[in-house]
Amino acid sequence: MTTNESDSQPKTKKPSDSAFKQQRLPAWQPILTAGTVLPTFFVIGIAFIPIGVGLLYFSDEVKEYDKDYTNCYSINPAHNGQKCMDIINANPKENCQCKIDFTLNNDFNGKVYMYYGLTNFYQNHRRYVKSRDDTQLLGQLSDVVSTDCEPFAYVDTKNGTKAVAPCGAIANSLFNDDLSLFSHKHKKDVPLLRTGIAWPSDKNIKFKNPPGNLKDEFSKYEKPKNWKKPVYELDPTNDDNNGFKNEDLIVWMRTAALPTFRKLYRRVDHSQEGFLDGLMSGNYTLNINYTYQVSAFEGTKKMILSTTSLLGGKNPFLGIAYIVVGCVCLLLGIVLLIIHIKCSKSTSDIINVNPTTPYQ
Repeated sequence: MTTNESDSQPKTKKPSDSAFKQQRLPAWQPILTAGTVLPTFFVIGIAFIPIGVGLLYFSDEVKEYDKDYTNCYSINPAHNGQKCMDIINANPKENCQCKIDFTLNNDFNGKVYMYYGLTNFYQNHRRYVKSRDDTQLLGQLSDVVSTDCEPFAYVDTKNGTKAVAPCGAIANSLFNDDLSLFSHKHKKDVPLLRTGIAWPSDKNIKFKNPPGNLKDEFSKYEKPKNWKKPVYELDPTNDDNNGFKNEDLIVWMRTAALPTFRKLYRRVDHSQEGFLDGLMSGNYTLNINYTYQVSAFEGTKKMILSTTSLLGGKNPFLGIAYIVVGCVCLLLGIVLLIIHIKCSKSTSDIINVNPTTPYQ
């Protein structure tokens, strides 16, 4: 009987004699000296400060105006001058219209965008972020939806339990105030576009409508509890902007990272006469169909008008951060240079070491 040669050799846990396992691979370890550290600080400082100034310049070029309308008053005489917030809290199905006059002191040249802003709304909560059915949003409707949508997955009706489309807490809390602008200078409404506000990747890849007639397909399912319209009627002006392809829905479904956020609501149509060059200074009226409740989470809401620059919207933080880092690096470089000149030994003193050199 023969045995394998490998079986006869004693087993060992010693690593193989390779450069990798024995850590003999070539390595580079920088030696931090004044000659390498000081130039680095000065280069970073000199480079970052102009970049920060440029970022601040582009941010300041952006014109922005916001108007808080949380506590606006109803224009309906039957409401006796009550706040729309109180009326909606008492009866969520009640319709409440209000308006706010404001003045733009500067011309908003270029493309102008309308946003809505919310505060104290935590869209980044883990359970809230998960509360959706991505398979359903791809147009694959089913009577069985994801368990992540609970408790906004099914609704009890007279004919039994029906699935909700779209299901989940995100869709159920969709922002549904109607905002419009009236220009007193042109004596007409500012033309606003409801399309072109969502990311193309979201609209073309993540959200798709089921095949067939939208009304027939979605009529088999219930709308979310807090919605006043079914998903196939979200945009009465454009049939192609309904269902899961509705851009208001798509924008809302991309959850915000912070509790205070803004989302794109409309684009000013600059092809219309009077608005070709932007939104001119003058008196305007913000007309609001007030339906979205914010008192439940002690939040506020506002309308924001803004232009853009090469770097996007108004964001002075990045420019300030670059300037601060650049100044700190320059200051450190100067301090370390002074310390190096006053306290360091010369190169000849370091090289010429002999037995009589005093130890320090």
